[in-house]
Amino acid sequence: MIIAIDGPAASGKGTLGKRLAHHYGYRHLDTGVIYRAVAHALIQAGADLRDEAAAVAVALELDPEKFGNPVLKTQQIGEAASVVSAIPRVREVLVNFQRQFAADPPGAVLDGRDIGTVICPDADVKIFVVADPKVRARRRTMEARSRGEEADEAAVLADIIARDERDQNRPIAPLKPAADAYLLDNSQLDIEGGVRAAIDIIEAVRAGRPRT
Repeated sequence: MIIAIDGPAASGKGTLGKRLAHHYGYRHLDTGVIYRAVAHALIQAGADLRDEAAAVAVALELDPEKFGNPVLKTQQIGEAASVVSAIPRVREVLVNFQRQFAADPPGAVLDGRDIGTVICPDADVKIFVVADPKVRARRRTMEARSRGEEADEAAVLADIIARDERDQNRPIAPLKPAADAYLLDNSQLDIEGGVRAAIDIIEAVRAGRPRT
């Protein structure tokens, strides 16, 4: 089974993806980390984030063993990844990697922004996670502070709104729910509540129950 989870920045899709993968015994891929890794490598090399040739070269040489680097979770790298992910050829290079990951047994949970629409349009279950921008900004700020980073909630909110605008309006694979995706609004849900809601959706699909 392939479970596709999409949604905007800080909507909680990454945490949800990890928990669902653990629950079902599937592998998990935070696809945003791939773009973050490209952005991080470009920054380290002193390259322009919009340099297509440099970004493609980095994407072709990515080392999955480095995806766990904590620096990839910082706000700076997140902002840079949003720029890199808008480069069409970078997306082309990374699509095959994601699709192969999804296809390998025993099953996979992938979270990102275009899993249900582009990467795995035939995914067994598609969930689109949303949350109020102010709620997302508060969560992202708390996450950053828990890592010892300084974070201004107003600035984080402005960045989230800007990233939403950029992601929703990019010409390639814009952020939008697939036609057959289930909407999960976790603005008022804690982590456990969001996981339970997602499992309910998945079990309904597995049982062949009609959409509600």
